[in-house]
Amino acid sequence: QVQVAESGGGLVPPGGSLRLSCKFSGRTSDIHTMAWFRQAPGKEREFVAGNRRSDGHSFSYADVVKGRFIMSRNTAENAVHLQMNFLELEDTAVYYCAATRRRLITSQTRFSSEYDNWGRGTQVTVSS
Repeated sequence: QVQVAESGGGLVPPGGSLRLSCKFSGRTSDIHTMAWFRQAPGKEREFVAGNRRSDGHSFSYADVVKGRFIMSRNTAENAVHLQMNFLELEDTAVYYCAATRRRLITSQTRFSSEYDNWGRGTQVTVSS
């Protein structure tokens, strides 16, 4: 079993930056794929960024955040981070970190149903 805990959410004005962190505990050696998702009120949960252990430090991003958000992984800390820059009103959502031991192919990493370990989420609000 893997435990997942996000932190770092908050209120930020448009154009601002925020850094989210996600720490894993438990059977962390089992984790192969990690990802960030978000869910805005009234909307479905959507993929933000992801990484497969087999890809090293190569990350995939949703088109809407590409060029603004940067995901990173710190193996020694059993953590992943999401640096969010040039935040927009539409980025307001609860951000979730997810992980699975399954060796997903790249196209699978964007589907929340593929993950079986989730954090409780952290609220990010972009507002002036």
